Amino acid sequence: MAQAAERAHLRLRAAILKGEYRSGERLGEVELAESLHVSRTPVREALHRLAAEGLVEIEANRGARVAHWSREDLEEIYELRALLEGSAARRAAERADDEVLAALGGLCDAMDMAARPGRHRDLDRVAALNAEFHGLIMDASGSSRLAAMLGQVVHVPLVARTYHRYDEAALARSMGHHRELAAAMRSHDGPWAESVMRSHVHAARCVLSAALEDGTPPDEQEVGS
Repeated sequence: MAQAAERAHLRLRAAILKGEYRSGERLGEVELAESLHVSRTPVREALHRLAAEGLVEIEANRGARVAHWSREDLEEIYELRALLEGSAARRAAERADDEVLAALGGLCDAMDMAARPGRHRDLDRVAALNAEFHGLIMDASGSSRLAAMLGQVVHVPLVARTYHRYDEAALARSMGHHRELAAAMRSHDGPWAESVMRSHVHAARCVLSAALEDGTPPDEQEVGS
């Protein structure tokens, strides 16, 4: 039973984070049990674990729903990301070896290629490479605590479409930040890397804020940069 609950938890968590379930969507135990091919007991346990993580809300006599995040929640997430990822970038710059530096440079090249204007532009690939870039810096920081805290902050199931909301100037700025971060890493300059990472995250927040002012629901944004 414990293994079934663990599998149910991992599969539901992944589905929520991928946006397969929208904010506020009901999560019925019977339907989930059928789709996951388990009984209701492990599903119930999985939902309670997700509630403890902040991904699900459970109300008496109303069941479970995907948690809802307000504009204020998302603004706070970016503030925390800037602090945590800035600290990770500083640590990574002080520790990065040649392998990490080469990988960061390669990711910058790949993102620039995918972001080029024209019919071959692939912003979904840019987003995936961006996530890899940030993950590599976090790994290079050597801090499991920072990684765990960031994982808690970014437990928001938002659609991965941030780069589709960037205009040409914002996209160029983001690509430039990646290049400058890689340069700071090569120089092993922690304060420089931290400053650029914080600017990078705050610039992404500005894209979110502009979209919200245009009336786009917060739950259709991605916490990305």
